[in-house]
Amino acid sequence: MAVFLSPVGGVAAQFFTNTGSVLTGGKLYTYLAGTTTPATTYTTIAGNVARTNPIILDAAGRVPSGGEIWITSVSYKFVLTDSTDVLIATYDNVSSNGAVPYQVENFTGNGIAVNFTLASAPINENSTFVYINGVYQNKNTYSISGVTLIFSEAPYNSSIIEVMYI
Repeated sequence: MAVFLSPVGGVAAQFFTNTGSVLTGGKLYTYLAGTTTPATTYTTIAGNVARTNPIILDAAGRVPSGGEIWITSVSYKFVLTDSTDVLIATYDNVSSNGAVPYQVENFTGNGIAVNFTLASAPINENSTFVYINGVYQNKNTYSISGVTLIFSEAPYNSSIIEVMYI
């Protein structure tokens, strides 16, 4: 599942009351846009750990546990309240800004294989980024044919290959 950094609360945002005080213990509820149907948000880009709903802000008025809010491709409504549920603000029809997620796949070289099968076909070779042991590989060192990544030379035994693509 693809997730995107939320424009509301996204990374390290700090929330305040209408009088400018830090919103300690404030609550950020998440719903599907235009509704009161709860919508799931996530703690990381992996999209595998759901946040509580509401998200309870820490003593500094920030999102706890890393300070990030990740959302899916649906539109959201965010409702910000104080610790006693007094409404401060509502942000409706918030989307992921249309960001295009990269797929990331990892392989291990064996010194022999030059072909590696991806889960899906990249748009084209220019939409790929390939790293071997953390070192970017120039486009002239590999090609793409459908779902197959083809190196001009086999990556060394035990080398870590990371492929990012759209």
